[in-house]
Amino acid sequence: MTALFTAYDRLVTGLERAAPLLLPSLARFVFAATLLVYFWNSAMTKLGNGVFRPSLGAYAQIFPKAMEAAGYDVSQLGLFHWAVVMAGTLAEFILPLLIVVGLFTRLAALGMIGFVLVQSLTDLFGHGGIEHAGTLGAWFDGAPDALILDQRAFWVFVLACLVLRGAGPLSLDRVFRNAPSARPASQRQ
Repeated sequence: MTALFTAYDRLVTGLERAAPLLLPSLARFVFAATLLVYFWNSAMTKLGNGVFRPSLGAYAQIFPKAMEAAGYDVSQLGLFHWAVVMAGTLAEFILPLLIVVGLFTRLAALGMIGFVLVQSLTDLFGHGGIEHAGTLGAWFDGAPDALILDQRAFWVFVLACLVLRGAGPLSLDRVFRNAPSARPASQRQ
C-alpha cells in the first residue's frame, strides 16, 4: 500500500509542477476552439456601414427594449447607446484576440468575464430569457445544457483560469516579459 501512495504522490507532484505551464495554455486553447469564432461572428453582426456606424441589429441585440420603444429607429437613441454599442462591438473583436495571442491576458479575460455577465443579463432581462426556464437553467438539476447558468459557467471558469494563472508559456505576455528591455538593468546580461 505504501508503494501505491508513493507512486500517487510522485504523479501528483509532477502534475502540480506542470499545472502552471499547462493550465493557462489549455484554457487559451479551449477558449480559441470554442468561443473565439462565436464572439467574432457576434461582433460581425454588429458592423454596419462604416467603422463607427453600428448596424441596426447591434442596437437591437444590446438594447432590445429601448429599440422596441424607439420603433427600431436608431436616431431616437442617444450618444450613450452608440458608445455602449461601439464598446461592446470592439470588445467582441479585441478581447478574444488578446486572449488567443496571450497579450494582456489577465486583463482581457477579466474584461471577457464582465462581457459575459452583461451579455447574460441582457439575454435574460432584455430578450426575455428569464421567462423561459430552459434558457436560464438551474444548477444541480441534471440537465447540463441551459444557455445561461450552465454554459456560461464553463465560459467564466475558463476565463477565471486565465485571470488567476495568466497566459502561460506560449504567449506574447511571456515574450514581452522576458524581453531584455522588460527586465531591470541589474538582471540584463
